[in-house]
Amino acid sequence: MNKLDVTEAIFAIKKEKDLTWEAIAEAVGMTDVWVTSACLGMNSCTEEVADKLVSFLGLPDAAKAALMEYPTKTWDQAIPQDPLIYRLYEVVGVYGPTLKEVIQEKFGDGIMSAIDFSMSVEKEENPKGDRVVLTLNGKFLPYKSW
Repeated sequence: MNKLDVTEAIFAIKKEKDLTWEAIAEAVGMTDVWVTSACLGMNSCTEEVADKLVSFLGLPDAAKAALMEYPTKTWDQAIPQDPLIYRLYEVVGVYGPTLKEVIQEKFGDGIMSAIDFSMSVEKEENPKGDRVVLTLNGKFLPYKSW
């Protein structure tokens, strides 16, 4: 099995068993965001996490190797068509330069790591309409001069 085969199998099992990402994450001892990313093929699992996913979901044994395989993190560079993904793309397009300015003013010349990184998605109930709370937490990596 390759990563795409495993992702398709996971989605089928998730639907069949009426599972949530949160339930899957709890079963393997990881966060819902990270587990979802790994199940979509964008992160590699440790052997322990892969074993737990295979066992909990009832995946074929061949899925373990694909879950542990290092991913090639590529995505379509075209403007996304899915409305939710497009809005995130829009946030970066509109606020990216602002975030860069503010981060560099507070930290110096550098970047936020997407490797030493965590992310969470929370729901905040609000009488005017529920709010999506995204938290991106990445280590600051200063540029070096040599």
